[in-house]
Amino acid sequence: MSERLILEWLPDDPQAPFPSTANALPEPNGLLAAGGDLSPTRLLNAYRQGIFPWYSEGNPILWWSPAPRCVLLPGEVHMSRRMRRRFNTGQYRLTLNTAFDEVVTACSRPRPGEPGTWITTDKNRAYQLMHRLGHAHSLEVWVDQTMAGGIYGLLLGSVFFGESMFSNKTDGSKIALVALCRLFEKTGVELLDCQVANPHLFSMGAREVGRESFETDLHRLVDRPSEFAQLPAGDLPEERW
Repeated sequence: MSERLILEWLPDDPQAPFPSTANALPEPNGLLAAGGDLSPTRLLNAYRQGIFPWYSEGNPILWWSPAPRCVLLPGEVHMSRRMRRRFNTGQYRLTLNTAFDEVVTACSRPRPGEPGTWITTDKNRAYQLMHRLGHAHSLEVWVDQTMAGGIYGLLLGSVFFGESMFSNKTDGSKIALVALCRLFEKTGVELLDCQVANPHLFSMGAREVGRESFETDLHRLVDRPSEFAQLPAGDLPEERW
């Protein structure tokens, strides 16, 4: 029997439990379930267990829990000397939660060489709602009045689940990631879930960990409050790196 045929289809009830992450398929890595919806209740239940939606427009919602897992400890974020010098020119302005919808829209644009995007119309709307409910956050990087880069994701306790980031100018996304991690250090967020590894994340200090290690940290931190959620939207203080 094909592994595809035993993939669990989620019931309509958004409070219905997800299957155990131990049942995630090895290939494609981490595929766990399909169906359901993107309601706040379902999304919060999913992220609390390290499960996230990832699918293409026009296809059923697919839910994933890959192993190994790509994570970044805020204190270990890496910045190159070149990026540090560029940021320290003073040309950048950082803001928190001032342009969430615009960041998601920018992240949803297909990357060069890619035919489409995994940030579907429904997913875009779902995370905008999560932002209005106080669960999703963005950090924006500006040069003059132009957004040079940004990053967004969900916060539960002292875990931030990074969804996507983008650049409109050189190092825009890298500056956004470093700035967010520095803010996490100050406010008690201990873990940034990057979901799936890539060379860009590795260059910024991310690492891969096994499922058991990731879920142990997740269960320890997901209900531990941080001060990040209490930060007001607006400009972040100027600083030098």
